[in-house]
Amino acid sequence: MKEQVEMKELKEGRYVIIDDEACVIKSIAKSKPGKHGAAKARVDAIGLFDNSKRSIVGSVGTKVYVPIVERKTAQVLTITGDVLQLMDLAEFNTFEIPLPEEYKERVKEGEEVSYLTALGKIKLDLRN
Repeated sequence: MKEQVEMKELKEGRYVIIDDEACVIKSIAKSKPGKHGAAKARVDAIGLFDNSKRSIVGSVGTKVYVPIVERKTAQVLTITGDVLQLMDLAEFNTFEIPLPEEYKERVKEGEEVSYLTALGKIKLDLRN
């Protein structure tokens, strides 16, 4: 799910789609319009799911897509190696996602965790 907005409406900390990947905007640089052209904007962002650095440059009036990112809560059912089995607490559906190395010590069976969904992908989100 995504929606279309103009580049001038983007803000740091929000999301944008670059190369079909949901990204978090880290910086936006805007130039003033010149004698024969429109103002330009450069957006630097980091991929939400792959942590790759990406950027786009275009006129401030250029339309770009913004993903609809949802933060949801789930209960950890089982931990099998590097895979978590979670049950969404709103819809009660179960799914599996990979367990990142940095969260292995913090995630326990039976606990509630938050996760992000965007563009059909899921990522564990432990901000504490």
